[in-house]
Amino acid sequence: MGHAIPEHIYRILDLARWAPSGDNTQPWRFEILGDEHLLLHGFDTRDHVVYDRDGHASQLAVGAILETIAVAASTQGRRASIERRLDTPESHLLFDVCFTRDSSVASDPLATCIETRVVQRRPMSIRPLSAKQVHTLVAALPEGYQVIWFEGWAKRWRLARFMFDNAKVRLTIPEAYEVHSAVIEWGARFSEDRIPDQAVGVDPITARFMRWAMSSWERIAFFNKYLFGDLPPRLQLDLLPGLLCGAHFALQAPKPLGGIDDFIAAGRAMQRFWLVATQLGWLIQPEMTPVIFTRYFRRKLAFTKTPTALKRVEILNRQLLEIIGEPAVERLFFIGRIGAGPIPVARSTRKSVENLLLG
Repeated sequence: MGHAIPEHIYRILDLARWAPSGDNTQPWRFEILGDEHLLLHGFDTRDHVVYDRDGHASQLAVGAILETIAVAASTQGRRASIERRLDTPESHLLFDVCFTRDSSVASDPLATCIETRVVQRRPMSIRPLSAKQVHTLVAALPEGYQVIWFEGWAKRWRLARFMFDNAKVRLTIPEAYEVHSAVIEWGARFSEDRIPDQAVGVDPITARFMRWAMSSWERIAFFNKYLFGDLPPRLQLDLLPGLLCGAHFALQAPKPLGGIDDFIAAGRAMQRFWLVATQLGWLIQPEMTPVIFTRYFRRKLAFTKTPTALKRVEILNRQLLEIIGEPAVERLFFIGRIGAGPIPVARSTRKSVENLLLG
């Protein structure tokens, strides 16, 4: 039977639960083991999410919440030490998180950005980042991590077109349809465990069409094949936002990413980068599916039964190698776009601490 949750741990987790995860899956649960000790259960979604077939997307998310816990702990005058239990399967990771009270610990300024950090899927300002802002973002990363920037019309167009081409795969395979139909909450401005349709980034007419078409895979397949049904969302979700932003960026680890710990560390770096961007007043949208699909291709991991999609991913992989560079692509773990603009009025929220507790 689990322990009662101490007030300071509750406050830490109430902040930490706002960490990002793919499609708001929140692949974590908390178990209280003592007054200064919790066990974080990190699950993956490989058995039902095409974007997580190797578990790495969930591992990035678990890394993000571990970094967020460390930042949130500072608000309670505590340091967090984190250790992964090595005798657990990849699909169910366990992390001992122990807190130490320390009067010298000051609240991390990034703590105020944890809840205000959001995803902006709509077009943003094309105002570029200043040299000082770029330096601040790069300095937020741990030693050895790097950022590749894609600024200016020509580079933004190249990335926008790349994302537009990738969306053809994302929107035309049944394995992705199963995910999309499950994660969108229709008629909603907020959603605690999915993505509200008002935050998806399409206009109301397209949203109504998507809701009608997504009632069955057969309907989606018909419109994609005969009536270019995938074109409006690709234009609104990929091409236009890809052009209308300050820049695209790619995050790279110090070495090729291999095992669990590499992706956990990368997730921590990603979250700190994102929090610093939020602190600077910038908005970010992840652009992860081409990173994931091309990694599947390079590692010969089957993720769809659609032959034309597999051929497209082969082409996408060649394009990514040209964009990032062949030696560097195995160090790539995140691509996103960044820009200024109004805070989204619709967003994913989170499950409550009580609903995330085990025991």
